Amino acid sequence: MKVLVTGGTGYIGSHTTVELLANGHEVIIVDNLDNSSKIVLDRIEKITGKRPDFIEGDVLDTDFIVRVLKDNRVDAVIHFAALKAVGESVADPLRYYQTNVGGTVSVCKAMLATGVNKIIFSSSATVYGDQPIPYTESTPREPQNPYGRTKFVSELVLADVAAANPDFCAVALRYFNPVGAHPSGEIGEDPNGIPNNLMPYISQVAAGQREKLSVYGNDYPTKDGTAIRDYIHVADLAEGHLAALQKIYDPGFHTFNLGAGHGESVLEVIVAFEQATGQTIPYQFADRRAGDLAEYYADAALAESQLGWRVKRTITDASADAWHWQSGNPNGYKNVV
Repeated sequence: MKVLVTGGTGYIGSHTTVELLANGHEVIIVDNLDNSSKIVLDRIEKITGKRPDFIEGDVLDTDFIVRVLKDNRVDAVIHFAALKAVGESVADPLRYYQTNVGGTVSVCKAMLATGVNKIIFSSSATVYGDQPIPYTESTPREPQNPYGRTKFVSELVLADVAAANPDFCAVALRYFNPVGAHPSGEIGEDPNGIPNNLMPYISQVAAGQREKLSVYGNDYPTKDGTAIRDYIHVADLAEGHLAALQKIYDPGFHTFNLGAGHGESVLEVIVAFEQATGQTIPYQFADRRAGDLAEYYADAALAESQLGWRVKRTITDASADAWHWQSGNPNGYKNVV
């Protein structure tokens, strides 16, 4: 298939592009490079021997997306392009609604205008909120922050578009906590500023870029008092998109959890990273952050039964790959000539 990947130079988008190219699909990336780099294109080509087409632009520009879909005779869309920092969404909710929900509306309008009728959507476990675990696809959606609500509303948009257009197929993949990097060390997570996520922060501590890790809360009702999350290797996540693209053709709105189906605590992640890399991670306990849940993880049985997908890689694999990326690219894609 010929696939338009919005946000394809980002963390998850670049790994999914590698997987698509490796499996014989053609890829056109659209990205505004707001939080990514064109250097990713060189790295993707180095890994796969193929270079995806790249068109710089914004998904909010519907006429632009129409031209891309029409000129390239696209068969399907994988829609990653979005803002994703929870704290930032609390401080600037309108920007998040405009970009995340507005971008989804714009892409859908362009698809309907050009007869493209299949979209894989980058959703999130944040749509569930504080619910009994494990989360299944039928768990009520009660997101607790603007970022999660933008994903929830975007899912509603896709469901309504599918209901109104009998040939339209929308698949929402609800991610848990993506970690790691491509095993080649060529592409990985490259956050701007202070990382919001645990693994890149640990990697920067290991690299000596940060003094120590703050572990927020050691008095949760968990096995060691620290928060538990479902961590999924980004390569497994990329394979989930390929599986959804190849196996779901029925019109309508479909949802799948992509997670490991179990959780690791913050302290367990630290130990796994130290064992995988031989690096020591100094840390200190700090107060809980407002809104953080004690524990959540996926029930990913539906993805296994319908997509034939399940995680293959462990938190130890993710740690080793994250360190391979970090140690080989201490500044990420910045200052690369």
